Amino acid sequence: MGIVIINKDNFKEEVLDATTTVLVDFYATWCGPCQMMHPVMDKLAAEREDVKICKIDVDQQRDLAMQYKVMSIPTFLVFKNGEVVNRAMGAQPQEAIEELLK
Repeated sequence: MGIVIINKDNFKEEVLDATTTVLVDFYATWCGPCQMMHPVMDKLAAEREDVKICKIDVDQQRDLAMQYKVMSIPTFLVFKNGEVVNRAMGAQPQEAIEELLK
């Protein structure tokens, strides 16, 4: 499915109105742990057709980061039916991210 880049203009359509589970990665380009997560997110996007993988750059989308109380990056939020159902902070192994999706 690929990774969808999210901004304030497409957030509602891509995340809140999605009919599938959505994993949102709040990150920043300067963040080392965020960079470490890129291969994990790419692999999940390639392997999991049942999950939409999205990324939000907190420097460009401060309002979304504040709305979801993102205080540390990377932060991962799992949305189902427009609601946050799971959350994790910090670099995670792929197995831990997959546990969030259950």
